[in-house]
Amino acid sequence: MNKFEEKLEKLPIKTIQHPVGDTEYYAAVHVKTLIAQADEEIANLKSQIQQQALPVVPDFVDKFLKSKPIFNIVKYPIPIEIISWANKQTGYMDLEINITCLIKLKTNGYTVEKPQLFYLKEKNFGYYIANEEMPGIDSPTCMYIENAEKFTQSDIDSMHAESYELVPVEDGE
Repeated sequence: MNKFEEKLEKLPIKTIQHPVGDTEYYAAVHVKTLIAQADEEIANLKSQIQQQALPVVPDFVDKFLKSKPIFNIVKYPIPIEIISWANKQTGYMDLEINITCLIKLKTNGYTVEKPQLFYLKEKNFGYYIANEEMPGIDSPTCMYIENAEKFTQSDIDSMHAESYELVPVEDGE
């Protein structure tokens, strides 16, 4: 028996007598007070849950979870990169445990990790790699950081960027 039921049992019961049969009821004021207390407890518990930090997932997990209905996650083929990520999170190679992990994320919520972004600044001349090619210039470079392209570390690793300096992008930019 939960707290609400215990408190409900302690409330006084009124009886209305009828020739067909008696009717027992709780006074409305007592029930309303009890419900108000329960609502207050629920709000308190919700605020405690919301204060807990949500797990952080990479972008590819977020895209997968958003693209699948919650109860049909098991029906779709799950990409190996998602299963590998879930294996690392749970510590188990068990598919059922890892699918449960994905369903919990979808149900309880999560935040998407933001990858660190960098500008690439040419070491000798101080030019940045630009978003678009400038008219009349053969290479997409610029003088000002405002026009510079932002790259993730994995983007940079796939490029030949040895002659460039990595300049971290600030959060406000």
